[in-house]
Order: sequence, then C-alpha cells, then structure tokens
Amino acid sequence: EGGWLGLAPAHWRVRRLKYLLSERDTRSTSGKEQLLRVSQYTGVTKRQRADGLEEPDTRAESLVGYKVVQPQDLVINIMLAWNGSMGVSLFDGIASPAYCVYKFAAEAHPWFYHNLLRCPIYKQRIKAMSTGVVESRLRLYSDDLFRIEALLPPPEEQALIVRFLDHANGRLERAIRAKRKVIALLNEQKQAIIHRAVTRGLDPAAPLKPSGIPWLGDIPAHWEVQPLGRVLLERKENNDPIKTKNILSLSLHDGVVPYAEKTRPGGNKAKDDLSAYKLAYPGDIVVNSMNVVVGSVGLSRYFGAVSPVYYMLRPREAGDFVEYFDAIFHDVAFQRSLFGLGNGIMVIQSKSSGKLNTIRMRIPIGKLNRVEIPYPSSSEQKAIVSAIAKETEPVNTAITRLEREIALLREYRTRLVADVVTGQLDVRPAAPHLPASDLSAELEAPESDVTDAPDQDEEAST
Repeated sequence: EGGWLGLAPAHWRVRRLKYLLSERDTRSTSGKEQLLRVSQYTGVTKRQRADGLEEPDTRAESLVGYKVVQPQDLVINIMLAWNGSMGVSLFDGIASPAYCVYKFAAEAHPWFYHNLLRCPIYKQRIKAMSTGVVESRLRLYSDDLFRIEALLPPPEEQALIVRFLDHANGRLERAIRAKRKVIALLNEQKQAIIHRAVTRGLDPAAPLKPSGIPWLGDIPAHWEVQPLGRVLLERKENNDPIKTKNILSLSLHDGVVPYAEKTRPGGNKAKDDLSAYKLAYPGDIVVNSMNVVVGSVGLSRYFGAVSPVYYMLRPREAGDFVEYFDAIFHDVAFQRSLFGLGNGIMVIQSKSSGKLNTIRMRIPIGKLNRVEIPYPSSSEQKAIVSAIAKETEPVNTAITRLEREIALLREYRTRLVADVVTGQLDVRPAAPHLPASDLSAELEAPESDVTDAPDQDEEAST
C-alpha cells in the first residue's frame, strides 16, 4: 500500500477503523460487575485486590456508570493509547469511564486486531493521531481512532494468524517463565548470602548472643545493636533548580540511576518544576518511604533531584561503610520487619507468582529511625561488604545473563507479531497444523514482572 503502512499482501484490503469498530457505551446500573483494567503489557485483565477481598481494587466510591465490557470487545485507555494501553477482553465486566469500549464488525477477528493495534507501527500511528500538546496529555478520541487505516486480511486468514500467534506466544511465554523461575532461585541464593553476612558476620565459630530483635535472632557476641537513627543521619536538602535539573530514578530492578537511563517503565516522570524535589549525592542511601518494605532502596552514585517522598541517609561515623547499611536495607528479613510501621500499610504476596503487591503507606522517618539494626565494627563492616560483593558476583552475572535472554525473547516476539500481522510473514502454510493454545491461561498469568505506572483511569474520571 505504501505510506506509513508500507507494503502489504496484494489480496489484503485496507479499511478505516470506523468500518470495523462501533463504540459501545452501555453503563452499569449496579456497579457490581467484575472490574477490569487495561495495560500496555498484559492487555485487559481482571482488577482484583491483592489481599483477596471481594471488594474491587479501586478508590472510587461507586462503580455505577462504569462502562460495560463484553468478551471480544476492544478496550482502550484513551489517555495511554499512545503507549499501547489497549486490548481485547476475554471477560464480561466493567471498565473506567476514562476508557472507550468498541465492538468489532463481523469481518474483523478481535484477536487479530488485538495484536495489530499493539504492534510498534500502529502505536506510532496512534500516537500521531492522538490529540494533545505533550506526550503525557495525549488523548485518543473515537473520531481520531476511526480515521486510522487498518489492514484487513480475509477472515479465514485472520483466524490462521491468530492461531499461529497464540501458539508462538505460548511457547515464548513458557520459555520466559522458566527463566524467571531460575532468576527467582538465584535471588533467593543472593538473599541468603546477604542475610547471613549482615546478621552473623563472617566467622562461623564466633560466639553468639540473643539480639532481642525477632528478625535478627542471635548475633556475634561482640556486636552491638543500635537504632537506625543513631548510626544513620537523614540528610535533608531541598532542590534548587539552579543546582540541577537532573532527575534520579529509583526502582527495584535498576536502583538509583539518571531518569534517562532507566530501562523499566513507571517511576518518576520528568517535570519542569523540581523545586519540591530533594537533592541526592553520591554515597547517599536513597530510601523510598512508600515502598521500602519491598526493597525500594538504592545506593546513589549520582548527583541529582529525587522525589520528595524519598529519604537520603548517610552514616554518622566517618569510619562506617555505607555499603554495609545498604546491604541491611536489602535483607528481606529486615524489610519484613518494617511491616506495619506505616499506618494501614499492607503487603501481600501473590500465591501464583510470589510477587509482593503493596498498598502504599508512607513510613515516617521517626519510626524508621527507631528500628534496631546490627552494628559491627567498621573493620568488620568492610570485610562483610567485600565478602557479599565476592559471593554475589557470579549470582549477579547469571541473573544479568538470564534477563538479557528474556529481553531478546521479548524483542523477537515483538518483531514476530509485527511481521505476521502486517503480512510480511505468511503463516498460512504452517498455522493449520498447530495445536490450539489456551489464550485464557496465557493472559491470566502474564510472564512479565513489570508493573505499570499508577493507573490514570477510574480515579482520574470519577
């Protein structure tokens, strides 16, 4: 066809989406239906509370007036459509009024368009067709969506493409999950190394004494136990835009890095006004007061502005090693000891993935300062830091290699889907011989451990 779509098979047609979609605007009268959400990573999923309670996972007081969704409907978050936050639903339910819901015409296979509209070339086109001045304010309204040209293979070919992609995605999903399980085991090994070193030291023959702290247990008899605030000092310095416009980002995976280098989604968004931010310096332990219980802590090697909800901590004594205290913050047993310090905080572990889901509540610095931690001599701190680095190096290397393999599999999947749904790869000879995949199982348990940035859906529109 040429143009932004490039070349497509000669027997495929091109039609504007207004001929393939019709908007559905039926509203819930009870608000009791299953609440759904849409993600750029997992498509349309059930929005369920992490604690297993039956109430919907939402801050909205009522779900009356939410949009009704039926299986095979296309659901689009109009505020995040430009990054692929759309998908076809497997479920009956309701979605935020900030979403748009569409029914497909008879000649359009819903799951073909689920893949087509989320592929890179269509995300670029959707972004170009969205309305707004800056990226964070882009909106995809129905009139704009309807003007977008859509590839339209014959219905039987659409079905074959869906069958092929279901099979390919299933195999890739299983491969990625297997690597994720190995990474989880390696992280457990790393945690065991850290916990043993920061709670027992390096001499297995050293006499022990009760610490009096449940998470810590017995410690070497010559060690002290000190409140965190007695050994670590909170350094408070508000940002002055003249000093820096460099934003530092903190995440579980990347630690503290300049925002432009952050490889995972979510986190801080670049802002013009950084006056409310704090300054972090190299050597600061940067603590996310909202998520410290799941290890959102990092040792900064950069100078820059950070979120005002972060604490910057430094050793009070010049001879102490900041890396030792950083290791304590990364000990899962220590993290779990912080449960309940923030009023109403709740952290629930998923039975299926083991992932910790957090209902956030800020931990005040005063409460954090009263938490008791082991405090060996500075010479032992140095030895412990060196031992942890040496013992975890091969573990970290293996994790990095597996994560790179996962990234390559994801890149391959993106290219494969794009090539198939745009007709660059003809799957008609192979697809009829492939077994049917359980699409529901694949979507219910996505491989990605990536968490979306906070939703801009129902809370934004109610």
